[in-house]
Amino acid sequence: MKLQIKDIFNKELPADPVLENTRRQVKSACFSYVTPKKTSKPKLLHVSPDMLKNLGLTEEDSKSEVFLNVFTGNKVLPNTKPYAMCYAGHQFGNWAGQLGDGRAINLAEVEHNNKSWVLQLKGAGETPYSRTADGLAVLRSSIREYLCSEAMHHLGVPTTRALSLSITGDEVLRDVMYNGNPDYEKGAIVCRVSPSFLRFGNYEIFAARQDHETLKTLVDFTIKHHFAHLGNPSKETYLAFFNEVTQRTLNMIIEWQRVGFVHGVMNTDNMSILGLTIDYGPYGWLEGFDFGWTPNTTDSEHKRYRYGNQPNIGLWNLYQLANALYPLVEEVEPFETILNQYKTDFDIKSLNMMRSKLGLEKEHEADKLMIQDLEDNLLFTEADMTIFFRTLSDFDKDNSLEGLSIVSDAFYVPTEISDSIRQKWNEWFGRYATRLQEESLSNSERKEKMNAVNPKYVLRNYMAQLAIDEADKGNYELIDELFNLLKNPYAEQPEQQKWFAKRPEWARHKVGCSMLSCSS
Repeated sequence: MKLQIKDIFNKELPADPVLENTRRQVKSACFSYVTPKKTSKPKLLHVSPDMLKNLGLTEEDSKSEVFLNVFTGNKVLPNTKPYAMCYAGHQFGNWAGQLGDGRAINLAEVEHNNKSWVLQLKGAGETPYSRTADGLAVLRSSIREYLCSEAMHHLGVPTTRALSLSITGDEVLRDVMYNGNPDYEKGAIVCRVSPSFLRFGNYEIFAARQDHETLKTLVDFTIKHHFAHLGNPSKETYLAFFNEVTQRTLNMIIEWQRVGFVHGVMNTDNMSILGLTIDYGPYGWLEGFDFGWTPNTTDSEHKRYRYGNQPNIGLWNLYQLANALYPLVEEVEPFETILNQYKTDFDIKSLNMMRSKLGLEKEHEADKLMIQDLEDNLLFTEADMTIFFRTLSDFDKDNSLEGLSIVSDAFYVPTEISDSIRQKWNEWFGRYATRLQEESLSNSERKEKMNAVNPKYVLRNYMAQLAIDEADKGNYELIDELFNLLKNPYAEQPEQQKWFAKRPEWARHKVGCSMLSCSS
């Protein structure tokens, strides 16, 4: 197994001088050296062919003993020094101080085809940032992260990736719902891959400690290696950097909204500086269309991270990043200008995104009201977002009266559609048909365009839970089936039609299907 190692993070940035793996406050350092914990009986469950290729590896490499040992923590790659990153963050709106990689260990950085990738093991043991935790992960959450990060990539959503999923042969004690009923679960490790795992919190910690020297060192490093097109460090460059992070963050959230993805825990330490979806914890896809839905049990009361609030939270988090970068610029107004532009751009991009979901290419001043009315209608009765927009592509603009029957499979309880609601729908479909007449696309051309932005298949929580239940029994075939299904989420895949279905009733209130905790 040959990897082209090209470490820069742990060579160019200040390291924690303490080498002991003990819990502590780490000062004036961007990371701490740490060695993954050895696993007792590791077994590789799945590997992403895409990521093998991206790293310059082959399928044969993935079957080797070396591959298994490296990506389950039992062997350190030659000439590398694994490390855990130091960062802080705001959690649920409150400053949490130092957090850091409590169960993630960066193995090395690899270069292939002029692209750089960081290899990171999640669940590989304790680090100085583990606080009271064990640094391990369980199979349940590892399956969810492995499947979802790759699925999001194929949906066209900016995301970190995953190379491999393994079980460790060790048991891990977890209290799934934080209700005082802990139990042992299978330990697991995911190898996560990204150009960088830097988060907003990596910068926040140095600003909070008024360590402006290390802050500048880290920002300059970030620009040099990930935003080099912005030029050499200066106040103007720092502002251009913040502006690009703002735009990338906005674009990522727009894509989340497009496919109905809810992150569930948008703390500032879970926000990638590259605008990638990072840290797949208690995420979920909208089943019934609902702006107020969150999959996170910890957030069930205040619903800070609900679907409809994700764009606002993105902005709130960017305000915290602006505060962290302020010492390098010492001017408020330029940051405010960029943040205000986010609000304007969100309105424009969100509207255009919804136009694309409806197959509209031209701009019309009445579109915003028509979209608002559509969303109101979807809230009248429980309607599956994915199925609704996918089947809407079959709408015939010359026959608006059949609109409701075309999307009927999206409704959980069709009998809930009263005469008054039916009338609202028929009125809406009439307006939609009139609007489509203004477009130059034929019904078939529009269908093709709509099906390219409205996925047929997403990783619904109940699907992931079925794979988890099977894996707990030692059967890993469903992981592979879902992995391959989700590589082509916009394709019809008629042989997989069973997955194009509403959440089954048994999953409505089942743990892991409706609500999830951060426990993993």
